[in-house]
Amino acid sequence: MNRHNSPKKRPEICSVSSGEDPCWLFLHLEGGEGAELFSLVLSAMDIEHITTPRGLLVRPRDLQRARKHLEAFREENRNWPPPAGATEPFSVLRPPTLLMLAALALFHRVTGPWQGNNPWFEAGAVNSDLILNHHQWWRLVTGLTLHADLQHLLANCLVGGLMVHLLCRSIGYGTAWLTLVLAGSAGNLLNIIVRSQLHLSVGFSTSVFVAIGMFSGLSLSSLKPGVSSLSRLILPLGAGLALLAFLGSEGRQTDLGAHLAGFFCGLPAGWIFRLLHLDRWRDRAGIQLFLMLLALLPVILCWALAMGSPSLTG
Repeated sequence: MNRHNSPKKRPEICSVSSGEDPCWLFLHLEGGEGAELFSLVLSAMDIEHITTPRGLLVRPRDLQRARKHLEAFREENRNWPPPAGATEPFSVLRPPTLLMLAALALFHRVTGPWQGNNPWFEAGAVNSDLILNHHQWWRLVTGLTLHADLQHLLANCLVGGLMVHLLCRSIGYGTAWLTLVLAGSAGNLLNIIVRSQLHLSVGFSTSVFVAIGMFSGLSLSSLKPGVSSLSRLILPLGAGLALLAFLGSEGRQTDLGAHLAGFFCGLPAGWIFRLLHLDRWRDRAGIQLFLMLLALLPVILCWALAMGSPSLTG
């Protein structure tokens, strides 16, 4: 039973914990935050308490548990809300999603659609035979930057752009884009390894589903043993799979295998992010810029290798 208002009968205040003693103890916390906010936290944790003008009262038996939950709440919200006027170029609050999507659109204007003997696609498209048998590994990366036609490009920029933007705001734009490039390339590799026939594909959608899988991985990794029920364990994964089915399982030219591979590469990436506590880098502008440049490096290097291939030099 939670109590938020002072009772009609004046509560008896004691100074020491006495197990099931009916008295109350003042809950002292540094910082001076409002008691009403802390009252909501205690209510959510089903801790009996009383809100008074002087602060919060709890039962002696609940004192340590209440302190633990309130300290955890304060730690999780230490940097929220962000200070007014804190605007950094390419900060986590303003990730360069539009800039990167515009780069994909401009690149599509250079390469044109996938038809005939287009040298860009001959040199950079994901080709299972050329990758696995002729070691043209750059295609795992360059294939992410190519799009078959304008409709393919718009679908990835509109739907995918939203998912990427949300991921950038959640984990930092540099961390997000580096993960999208590396895990997206891994997804392309996984997709061709499990196939027995020649497979060709292009598109950023593999990385879009890396973002979806990463959101599910982040949710799963936040569940604590002994607290979550089976339903709480299944829901984040189910939500990610539902979004996968909604966005990536329809259409004549849809590569469902690449979407599934991207999702299952993003899933452990989200788990590893939590495991290594990489969220501590989220608001570090210098680190995020470095990771962003690091994400662009394999794209540039892989296209440099592709440009040296006979398809573009011959």
